[in-house]
Amino acid sequence: MLVLGLETSCDETGVALYDSERGLLADALFSQIDLHRAYGGVVPELASRDHVKRMLPLIRQTLAEADCVATDIDAIAYTAAHRP
Repeated sequence: MLVLGLETSCDETGVALYDSERGLLADALFSQIDLHRAYGGVVPELASRDHVKRMLPLIRQTLAEADCVATDIDAIAYTAAHRP
């Protein structure tokens, strides 16, 4: 089973492809540290906009690195809520 994992709970956008037989195939991470530095902390509205901007390119990058296409994906795992 090939699972696409998406992480957007705070100020990093993360994508990974995990195969139940072969393990981690590829992953990509974009940090928003520079975006939020001027504000002294994470600004949720800016973070969410940047996730939207970064997600598709990171998914494409991860699929390419794993030599996979979107139709190969069997399931998607994602962050449903941030919990302290």
